Amino acid sequence: MKNQIQDFPLDIKISFHKIIDQYKDLIHNEHSSIAKSYMEDVLDYVSSFPKLVEGLDDPEDLNKYKDAIRILLDDLFPNILTNNEIKAASLPFHNIVFNSTKRLKGILANAGEEFELSIRNLDEDMFYVYGCILILNHHYGYTIDFSRPLYYDIPDANGILKHYKIALNADFIDITPTETAIDITEEDVDLLIQNIDDIDLWRKMFPPLSWIFRGFTITNLIDVTVDDAISELKTTLLHPETSDQEELLKFKEIFQSIYKVSDLRVGFTVFNKREMVFERMNTKNAHSFILHDKLVNDCTTGICSTSFQRLIEDQTYFTIANIDEYSKLNDNNLLAQNLKANDVKSCILAPIANDKELLGILELVSYRKNELNSINAIKLDDVLPYIVTAVERNRNEFENRIKAVIQSECTSIHPSVLWIFEKEAKQFINDLDEDGLASFKDIAFKDIYPLYGQIDIVGSSEARNVAIQKDLLHQLELIDTIINKAYEIEELPIYDQVRFRIKEFEDDLHENLNASSEQKVFNLLQREVNPLMEHLTNQSEELTALVDEYQDQLNPETGVVYNHRKKYDETVQRINRTMARFLDKSQIEAQKVYPHYFERYKTDGVDHNMYIGPSLAFNKPYNKVYLYNLRLWQLSTMVEMENRFYQLQKSTPMKLEAASMILVFNSTLSIRYRMDEKKFDVDGTYNARYEIIKKRIDKAYIKNTEERITQKGKIAIIYSQSSDEKEYLRYIKYLQTKDYLGDNVELLELEDVQGVIGLKAIRVNILYHPDETSTDKSITYEDLVDYLSK
Repeated sequence: MKNQIQDFPLDIKISFHKIIDQYKDLIHNEHSSIAKSYMEDVLDYVSSFPKLVEGLDDPEDLNKYKDAIRILLDDLFPNILTNNEIKAASLPFHNIVFNSTKRLKGILANAGEEFELSIRNLDEDMFYVYGCILILNHHYGYTIDFSRPLYYDIPDANGILKHYKIALNADFIDITPTETAIDITEEDVDLLIQNIDDIDLWRKMFPPLSWIFRGFTITNLIDVTVDDAISELKTTLLHPETSDQEELLKFKEIFQSIYKVSDLRVGFTVFNKREMVFERMNTKNAHSFILHDKLVNDCTTGICSTSFQRLIEDQTYFTIANIDEYSKLNDNNLLAQNLKANDVKSCILAPIANDKELLGILELVSYRKNELNSINAIKLDDVLPYIVTAVERNRNEFENRIKAVIQSECTSIHPSVLWIFEKEAKQFINDLDEDGLASFKDIAFKDIYPLYGQIDIVGSSEARNVAIQKDLLHQLELIDTIINKAYEIEELPIYDQVRFRIKEFEDDLHENLNASSEQKVFNLLQREVNPLMEHLTNQSEELTALVDEYQDQLNPETGVVYNHRKKYDETVQRINRTMARFLDKSQIEAQKVYPHYFERYKTDGVDHNMYIGPSLAFNKPYNKVYLYNLRLWQLSTMVEMENRFYQLQKSTPMKLEAASMILVFNSTLSIRYRMDEKKFDVDGTYNARYEIIKKRIDKAYIKNTEERITQKGKIAIIYSQSSDEKEYLRYIKYLQTKDYLGDNVELLELEDVQGVIGLKAIRVNILYHPDETSTDKSITYEDLVDYLSK
C-alpha cells in the first residue's frame, strides 16, 4: 500500500472481499424476500467496482469509492446509530480511518485541522511485533494473547484532552505470504515469544512487507476520559516519579478531564488537628484557596460554621455553587474573601480523611458559578480513597524526614554505623516478643583510627566581652542623656544620684569587665533606672521621645541593649552554620570511598571527630590506604573551610579571625556508645589519653616560647611519631602543588601540658583565595592513590 510505513511486516491492501463473500453466503440462507432483494442490490451495485475486491493500494482512493464503501458497510454502520457510536473502518496500527460515524467525524473536527490520530504509547518496535503476532494468529492459527489497552487521546473544542479506548474487530481480513516470507516453525515461535524485546529477531523472521494483508478492520472508540483520568490519578498518587510542580500540574489536568472544565484549578490545605489550624502543604508550589496568601490560619475563623461542621466534624463535601451569593449570606466571611480574591465563582471543598482523622481539604474551583456543585461533587467518590492514601504517604514521608533531621542534628547515631544499631534493635524486638525480656546491648568498635580537627575563632571570648562592654556602655550613655535632659527640666536630687551611679558604672566597665559586670548593670536598671523611666514618660513630650528611642534599642527579652552582641552572635552563627554545612556536604563524598564514623560540634567554631576501621563497616574489606585518603581529605577540607571562613566575612556584621588544628593519633583505639549520654566515647583508661589531648592541645605553647601553636593564617598538625611527620609532609607537598598551602613550613616541639608530653607539630601557612571558584577543587581520592603510589 502506498503511503504506509515501510518498516512493517504487512503489505496492506484495502479490500472488502470478505464482507462481499458474507453477503453471498447470507443470500443463500435468507428467507425474507425484502432482505434478500436488498443484499442482491448491494452486490449488484458494488460489482461495478472490482477494485473493492482486488484491493486498494493507495488510501487516497478511499475517497473515490466512498459511496460504494458506505453502501457496502451499511449493515456494519447503521445510519440510525451514526450520532451515537464512535466508530470507523480502519487499517491495523496505521491510524487511518474511513467511513466514520457522524459522532467520530464531529470529535475529529473539534480536535482541529492540525490534529493527527496517534495511538498512545505504541513505539515503532512494538508496532512491528504486533504486526508479526497478527500473522501468527491469523495465518498459522496461534492464539498468542497480545491484547493490551490501546488509546487515542483527542482534544475537544475546549482544549480538554479526551481519552478513547480502541476496540478492534479483525473479522474481515486475510493474511497471505509473499515470495520473501519465511515459513515459521514451532521452534521459531518458541524462540520468538521468549524474546519479545529482540526486534532484530522478529525482523529476521518476518522481513518488512513479506506478508500481504487484504481487508480492513473496524475500530470502535469508547470514551473513557473519566476512567482514564482516575487511573492516571492513581498512578500519579501511588507512584510519584515527577517533581512536585509537575505532579501538581498533572493533578490539575486530570481534574479538568474529570469535570470537563478547561480552566478548573486545584488547591490543597493541610489540617493540623493538634493546633486546630489550616496550614499550607510542605510543597512550595501547592496553592491553598482557603488560606490565600497566609501560611496558617485558625480553622474556626478561616471557614464558616456550616463548612466547619461539614468538613471537619461530618467529614463530607462542602460545595458553594455561587460564591457571590454565599458571601452575601455569610457577611463576606474570610473564606468568601479568600475565594473572591482568587476570582472563584464556584467550588467544591472535599475532606481528605482516613478512619481516624481529617488530614486536609482538597479544593476544586471554577471561574463560573454553578459549574461546580453538590451534584458533580460525587465524581470525587471514586478518587478520594487514592488521594487519602497519597496524603497519608506524603505525611509519613515528611514525618520520616523530620525524624531523620532530628537524628542527624540532635543525636550521635551516624548513618555509617546505623547498621549495627538496626541489628541490635532487631534482636531486642525478637527477645521482647519471645519472652517479654530484652536489653539493648552495648555498641562498641575496636581497633579504629581516630581523626580530630577544629577551626576555631581566634580570641572569641575577648571579642564577645568587647561586644558586651560596648553594648553596656552605649546603654549607660543613652540613660545618662535622658537623665541630663530630665535634670534640666526639674533639678531633683534623685536625678543627680542616678547620674553619679551611671558614671561609677562607666568607669568600672572601662577599667575592668568581668563575669559579674553585666549582672551589676542589670540590677542597676531593674532597681533604679526602669522605675525612673516610667516616671519620665509623663513629664514632657521631649522626654517621652527620648525614652521611646531608648526602649526601641532594648532587647525585649532581656531589657538591655543588644547591638554589638547581636552582630557578634550573628557572625558566629553564620560562620558555624556555613562551616558545618560545607563539612557535612564534603562528608557525603568522603563516605563513598569508605564508610567511617563522623560527628561535628558547633562552639565558637566547628570541631569534628572521625573514626575509621574494619569494625565500623559492614562486610567491606579494609586497607590502610583508606586512612591515608581520609587524612588527606581532612587536611584539604580544613584548608577550604578556612578559605570560606574569610570569604563569608565579606557579608557578616563583624570581622573575626580563625585558627585551625588537626590532631594525628597513630595508634588504634576503641569507642563505645554510652546509652546514658546517647553518644560515642573512647573506651578504656589508655584510650582516654586521646580525649585528654583533644581538650588541652589547642591551648599548648611552642616549647620555650609564649606563642600558642594555633595561629591565624596557619594550620597546625599535632603528632607524636616521626612516621606521622613524614606522612603529613608528603600531604603538604601535594597540597602546595594545588595552591592550597604556602611554602612556610615549620617543624615545632610543644611544651608539655598536664598529662601530655612529647608532642610535636607541623605548622604551615594557608593560601587564601578571594572567592570559592578560585581554589583548585580537583583533589580527589584517585589523585591521592596515584600520588602515594609514586
